[in-house]
Amino acid sequence: MRYLEFKKRIQDMPVFASRDLSLFGEDNQVVRNQIRRWQVQDLLIKIRKGVYILNKNDRKINPSKLFIANQLYGPSYVSLEYALNLYGLIPERVVDITSISTRKTKDFHNELGVFIYRHIKKSCFTGFSVGKDEAGLSYFIAAPEKAVVDFFYFNLESFKADFLGVIEEGYRFQNVSGLKKDKIMGFAELFKNQKLLKVCREFCEFIRKAGVA
Repeated sequence: MRYLEFKKRIQDMPVFASRDLSLFGEDNQVVRNQIRRWQVQDLLIKIRKGVYILNKNDRKINPSKLFIANQLYGPSYVSLEYALNLYGLIPERVVDITSISTRKTKDFHNELGVFIYRHIKKSCFTGFSVGKDEAGLSYFIAAPEKAVVDFFYFNLESFKADFLGVIEEGYRFQNVSGLKKDKIMGFAELFKNQKLLKVCREFCEFIRKAGVA
């Protein structure tokens, strides 16, 4: 198959796997050789083993990093610092996307960026909803309150002492008055971790004082 023909067939797919190309009736080995050659020519971008997107000039759909994060490793949802920054809860710009998954911890590094996946047990894999990127593609992302709880859970060692100092000066949490304290505590209880519950109670007090101010 020539690349121009391939491009026409694949342009409407934001992400595709090498196994999808067998549907075109090509021999599997021929497909693998073509993919390897097109990748060397920078016509395809490999985002993980067996998964690709067209180069920027040839694709009709430009998937967001949020969509890519869901596609690389699932089930998963975007959370932690990336979600917190997206919601305006921390000011620092976050480049690497961290997601939560019930599968084992994993990292992917590709031309689009760094995608990190942290493992949690199935009973805690909740509190996320569907978002839409600029291309109209769907992705899963934590609710603001769940992103907060996930963040605390994976950073508990940072909160051994001086909670307010870490929150206000270390991570510089902001715009917290809209967060729902009951949701935070409900998500925290799922983890059955007393230290996490304590940190979340202190954070809820921080929210209360922020609302008063």
